[in-house]
Formats: sequence, structure tokens, C-alpha cells
Amino acid sequence: MQQLNDTSSILALLATRKSASAKSMGAPGPTPEQLSEILRLGVRVPDHGKLAPWRFILWEGEARARFGDVLRTRWQALHPEHGEQSLSFVHDLFLRAPTVLGVVSTAQEHPKIPVWEQQLSAAAVCMNILYAATAMGIGCQWNTDWVVYDAEIAAAMGLAPHEKLAGLIYLGTPTAPLEDRPRADVAALLTRWQPS
Repeated sequence: MQQLNDTSSILALLATRKSASAKSMGAPGPTPEQLSEILRLGVRVPDHGKLAPWRFILWEGEARARFGDVLRTRWQALHPEHGEQSLSFVHDLFLRAPTVLGVVSTAQEHPKIPVWEQQLSAAAVCMNILYAATAMGIGCQWNTDWVVYDAEIAAAMGLAPHEKLAGLIYLGTPTAPLEDRPRADVAALLTRWQPS
């Protein structure tokens, strides 16, 4: 079996990249220098019009638990029937890893560049961040969950009305072995266009 997250070459990493699980991440997270490098590499993506239609929000240390209070309050408003176990789980979402990075799509209407292309650029940033962190030996996982789609949570994060959270990237040290999962059969996904 091939080693996961093989960094011996770019192609080896592409062939073996596997996210760690946010549920089993511990300290340490990336150093400030590593995080800076991850972001520097993260933004080297296709960006039609050089708009840089993305930005970042960082949760570290006590800020994770403080934001957990926001999550808990909102979840309780959405689901008043849920008990303490559910509320505690939601509160601790950002405590699963030492570093949580929000990638925000700042896409807006533009006379030449469709919003969709700008949003795709933000998704590419998320993927580059995973590659950069993995290449540095840092565990990482790109998540969404209800947090990404809730307007009140977006406001609490400081998102403007036109902004969307492309994802939350958890960064830390894996505390459990990585296990690969079945991958798509690319031959079954490929069609060859033929003229009618």
C-alpha cells in the first residue's frame, strides 16, 4: 500500500494526499511563520482579472472557545429542543484543532468576470492551503457544516452581505493514523465529445 501524504515529489503528493480528521487533531498547530507560508502559497491560484476575491479569518487560542459561545447560542436558538450534549458538541467545533482558518469568498458582480469564476478561485485557495499544509507535515481538513451557511454566524464572523465562507480549514497535528478512502473511478467519469 502506498504511503499517504508522500511528499517525495509533487506528483507523489497529488497521488497520495489525504486530509486528517478535525475530530482527531491536537497541538501543535502551524507556527506563525508556517501559517504565513501556507497563506502565501494558498493564494497562488487562477484569479481571472487579478481580483484576489478572497480573504481569511483566523481562530486560535481562546478565540476558538469564545466563538464556540456564539455557535452554541445560535444552535440553541435554531434547535431549542436540543440538550446539553448537542450544545456542548456545537460549542466545541472550533476546539477540535489548535488553528481554524476561514476562507472567505469576497466575490462581487463585475463587468467582465463572473461571480462563479471568483467563487471557484476561493475554492482553489482552499485546496492550495491543504496541499501547502500537507507538504509541511501539518494535519489539515477542509470543512463546511451548518456554520458556513448560517447568516447570523456569517455576521458574527464579520462577513459582508456579499461574502460567503468557502470553508473552514482545521490545522493541527493528527493524533490518529490516516486511513484512505475509496476514490472515484475516473474512467467512469470521462466522456469524449463526438460531433452529432
